[in-house]
Amino acid sequence: MNTRQHTFEKVAEQIEPFNKKQVALTDATSFAGDLEWDSLTVMDFVAAIEDEFDILITMNMQAEIETIGQLVDTVQKLSPAA
Repeated sequence: MNTRQHTFEKVAEQIEPFNKKQVALTDATSFAGDLEWDSLTVMDFVAAIEDEFDILITMNMQAEIETIGQLVDTVQKLSPAA
């Protein structure tokens, strides 16, 4: 069973290549505001997360996920290993 902290760490690993500004990552870090990601970066990142956790994040879910904490909670909910 994956703990939330473990999931956060795995998500943070996936963010690293996309974190051009080296923003400190917390649950409250926003993808648009803090990381300043454009839609193409978001799509690439979502694909990496889906591959890493073997899940599918729908477009409707993506529209509601604004922060790392929200993403971690979504991954925890969808992950077969959770």
